[in-house]
Amino acid sequence: MSGASTMVRDGARQAMAWLHGWTGLLLGHILFIMCLAGTLSVFKPEISRWMRPEISGPADPVRAITAATSWLSANTTGSTGWYLSAPDGRSNLVEAAYDSGGEYFSRALNPLTGAPLARDSLGGEFFYRLHFELELPYPWGRLLASLAAMLMLVAIITGIIAHKRFFKDIFTFRRAKGQRSWLDGHNALGVLSLPFHVMITFTGLLTLASLNMPWAMTAGYGQDLMALYSDLTPGAVTKAATGTKAPLAPIAPMLAQAQRHFAGAPVGRVYIFNPGDSGAVVTIYPVETASIGYLPAEISFDGSTGTVLKAWTEQRPAIRTYQTIYGLHMAHFAPLLTRWLYFLGGAMLTLAIASGMVLWIVKRRERAPLSIGNRLLERLNVGGLVGVPIGIAAFLIANRLLPLSMTARAEAEVSVALWSAGAALLLGLGLTPKLGWPFLLGLLSLLCVLAALLGPIWASDIMLVTGNAMLLTAAIALGFLVWKQLRRRSTHTPVRRKAVPA
Repeated sequence: MSGASTMVRDGARQAMAWLHGWTGLLLGHILFIMCLAGTLSVFKPEISRWMRPEISGPADPVRAITAATSWLSANTTGSTGWYLSAPDGRSNLVEAAYDSGGEYFSRALNPLTGAPLARDSLGGEFFYRLHFELELPYPWGRLLASLAAMLMLVAIITGIIAHKRFFKDIFTFRRAKGQRSWLDGHNALGVLSLPFHVMITFTGLLTLASLNMPWAMTAGYGQDLMALYSDLTPGAVTKAATGTKAPLAPIAPMLAQAQRHFAGAPVGRVYIFNPGDSGAVVTIYPVETASIGYLPAEISFDGSTGTVLKAWTEQRPAIRTYQTIYGLHMAHFAPLLTRWLYFLGGAMLTLAIASGMVLWIVKRRERAPLSIGNRLLERLNVGGLVGVPIGIAAFLIANRLLPLSMTARAEAEVSVALWSAGAALLLGLGLTPKLGWPFLLGLLSLLCVLAALLGPIWASDIMLVTGNAMLLTAAIALGFLVWKQLRRRSTHTPVRRKAVPA
């Protein structure tokens, strides 16, 4: 009886291992992009500060929002809304999205003057959007990202079931053993931060639940999405424009009253609807560092008089549960140490995906000559797994080298990143893996050094210094990896393949 149960257990593990491999393989490169971009997004405000070196030091949020609304009042026409994010301890600019004259803008505003910065750049927002939109049009990028996340969750669960020595894998690594070494590394990366991997994948899926599973919303609200949003955020008031011009009331008293409503928590975001109209509404939200839950409160003012229209502090258990799950994924609440733990967990998940993609090829090469499909996948691994970081490094370099007066400069930075990653992918497909790996890794190392030198390397701002130090650390690690790879190749001994039955 015990023998039969052992056979069933082993058969189940083999089935789970098979499913684990294929679910990871199907969208592995997409998952690699998502996880790498998501890991970098943990420090989105810090990356944005590195990419806008003209402004350094902290900024007062009330003064910055006041300056922004003054500039927007004087320099926009026919706006339907201004959406402003106030500076905080991590960001020192006003991130603004607004329309003027029928054209939409997304710019970083100077906290002292309120005017857009000359260096137009998406900053860390590029990585945040890449993480869940993959630079594809709505809704296709988000649908592909959510499908990849579903496969990731399946891969994690099946990987857990397939493990025989779950905890032993944390402490096991046998170097220079071919397939065994890759498997040890892949297992250790997966097991060491497994709770984080489960949490970040599951909460990521829930952030896109309204897109994946809209049936509950349509059953309750049909096509009336405004009613849904009104019920979710009762403190946000919606009013139609009257067509009667009226100046915006002083914003500073509204910010002060909002902060009192938020029990002293600083102001985080300010949305101004119908600015310059007597039907203007100002809705203010607190910073998201005061609570794990996302958007725990809001207060709305009449934009032309400054009187309170409605205030709300979220207490409903179901809504707070969803906000907490959402907030766990976004990590806006996280102090510095927790953010580094998020970054480390994300880096380990990214490396687990990359090592799994390589392991697929290593396992099959050690058993028999690779098929045409696996040879193509091997080259895709070279171009994809190194090409994406090359695109990121090119994005940082373009931020420093593109002319400040260039039209659509932010879009040009993104284009440089995408074309660079595409060129690296083609190189990976064209070169043999023996040449492709060291060449592209070496190129990535040089690009990291160049990005740090353009930082500039002698910067005094702590954010610039930290960013440059991380780029140089990555360059050194990559250079060491290339050196080891070339050294191993010079003393390479043929791998004995296992006999394959006829």
